Amino acid sequence: MRPVALIAVMLGALGSFGLMLSVGHYQLSVLMLLFAIWDLSPFLALILVDLVSKHWAGFHRTALYVLMLVVAVGSVTIYGSVVLRAPAQPAFAFLVVPLVSWVLLILVVLTGHVVSRRMSGRHEPLFRL
Repeated sequence: MRPVALIAVMLGALGSFGLMLSVGHYQLSVLMLLFAIWDLSPFLALILVDLVSKHWAGFHRTALYVLMLVVAVGSVTIYGSVVLRAPAQPAFAFLVVPLVSWVLLILVVLTGHVVSRRMSGRHEPLFRL
């Protein structure tokens, strides 16, 4: 499932970026750069979490892969509907979708970390500096 989830995240990031540019009428500005960073940040975070989640239990890794698919498909679907409907405030979706993606990702990461710690008997920090 991992290869499918990684491909979905990459395609979702590309699709989201393209749809964001479409809504912004391909204008290059500081605001569009900030939108691009914000909209692409959950995709980058998902890839990074995948790299550090090797010690997670199988169920939680599967939950991460499902989240990767949900974020990729959900983002492109929602952004696509914004492009097709052209609402008065299109930026709303491009602000809220990444926020929801981050909240879901944080929940999956914390759950995976806590359960993996309890199952292994290790008491490691969430992130090592």
